[in-house]
Amino acid sequence: MYLDTSTVMLLIGAALTLLASGFLHLTYNKYKFKPADNGYTGAEVAEAILRAENITDVGISQVSGDLTDHYDPRSKSVCLSQSVFNMHSIAAVAVAAHECGHAIQHHEEYAPLKFRSALVPYANLGSKLGIPIVLLGWYLGLDFHLSNGSVFSVAQLGIWIFAIAILFQIVTLPVEVDASNRALIILAREGILDGQELKGARRMLTAAALTYVAAAASAVLQMLRLILLNGRRSKR
Repeated sequence: MYLDTSTVMLLIGAALTLLASGFLHLTYNKYKFKPADNGYTGAEVAEAILRAENITDVGISQVSGDLTDHYDPRSKSVCLSQSVFNMHSIAAVAVAAHECGHAIQHHEEYAPLKFRSALVPYANLGSKLGIPIVLLGWYLGLDFHLSNGSVFSVAQLGIWIFAIAILFQIVTLPVEVDASNRALIILAREGILDGQELKGARRMLTAAALTYVAAAASAVLQMLRLILLNGRRSKR
């Protein structure tokens, strides 16, 4: 069966995303039920880290779902899923510390985090409107010839809009890696984890980081695919 380049790009992107997600869930499930010797729950670890960093204006809240943990800069809240908030596993400690890493970034006005936050509304538009505009340009033939002889391609406009969402994905990578590095340093410094437990936390956070790498790679492949397909249509 013949697969052209654009289809291969699509399949590679999907495979990367599935593999990264699968690896994260396997790693998370491995450490989800391994209790940390300190006996701290995720919420207690978050409290200890914020206190150690002298951050007093950030709250800790519980949210529903699994692996739904995040830091909300608007409400200044470390939001932990039920399994992290109440559990004292290595996975819960690692995830709670990672989200506190984002809180520390926000407190210190970490530049990549500020840039990513500024991109959020534009990235949301790019992810929602980019591809529909490309498809609209293709199927309705919405290309306009300007008086200077150049062509205004609606599909190209859609690709550029979609590129903003990809930029967000790329900027997210150093933000997430930095948050994990901060988490591991603090966990070791405060004696919350050590030895094999710390190695387990590192594996857990590495698996989480790979999902962001896969998402960014998949998005870039998607944009390259759109550029390739648009080029083919332009030559017809």
